[in-house]
Amino acid sequence: MKKIPLGKTGMFIGPLAFGGNVFGWTIDQAASFKVLDAFVAGGFNLIDTADVYSRWAKGNQGGESETIIGNWLKQRGSRDSVIIATKVGKEMAPENKGLSAKYIRAAVEQSLKRLQTDYIDLYQSHDDDINTAMEETLGTFTDLIKEGKVRAIGASNFSAGRLKHALDVSQAHGYARYQTLQPLYNLCERDAYEKDLEPLCIEQEIGVINYYALASGFLTGKYRSEGDLSKSPRGQGVKKYLNAKGMAILKALDQTASRYHSSPAAVSIAWLLARPSVTAPIASATTVQQVEELLAATSLNLDRTAIDLLNAASQ
Repeated sequence: MKKIPLGKTGMFIGPLAFGGNVFGWTIDQAASFKVLDAFVAGGFNLIDTADVYSRWAKGNQGGESETIIGNWLKQRGSRDSVIIATKVGKEMAPENKGLSAKYIRAAVEQSLKRLQTDYIDLYQSHDDDINTAMEETLGTFTDLIKEGKVRAIGASNFSAGRLKHALDVSQAHGYARYQTLQPLYNLCERDAYEKDLEPLCIEQEIGVINYYALASGFLTGKYRSEGDLSKSPRGQGVKKYLNAKGMAILKALDQTASRYHSSPAAVSIAWLLARPSVTAPIASATTVQQVEELLAATSLNLDRTAIDLLNAASQ
């Protein structure tokens, strides 16, 4: 499989990222190892996580996903063959959050320890922090890159205005630049990204690795009524899609999947990959079978008729 550039980071990746939010939440370490093995065996290499994953789960405190990935890296000895992306900024404790120099310094050491590695390939600001000067944040990231602890930096959940400001600050001061963006983007939620962020990312050659590519599982077709929400711990997160628009999208996905002898999930990923601005959607899986289905989606080339059908249903 031909690898593609991840923005201007100098790194090359397969056109799909594995979302590590499920590790230590909906699947345990043993199951996590199996899906990671299947993902890498398929020729893919970008694994995305965050320090806060999965603090929200009962009994967890955050760091569970990074810990599992670190254990997998150590056991497999595969550090140099994968691209590890993690994030900083979301609340780990009342005083542990944000993008101040002090907190980033403390958080990166914890992430490195959990991941059992000397460097993070892509270190991302998980949220914008309006209480910390952009110069302080970017200056700290720049120092981490110079120290060899981080290779490149990215932003997540930034508005177009704030991302543009960050890029301007980097240029003005010679700081490291956000080379990637991780926005919420899928067939169900298009407007926020397409209106302002997409044109900026294209203009600035920002690599886009969008999260919730399958709308928390809704676009797999698994959830079609409120009775289906109990199928997974993530079920309540898709309740908002059970409306006329959501049903229209599922109908278009079903029609397209039938035509291509594929699945709604694969078609959803293929639609994203047909978007010129998208580098690699982030999607999660809990079984090897689901991983294989997602990887197959990267070889599915939708024609104009299919894309128009999906666009019309999801407007």
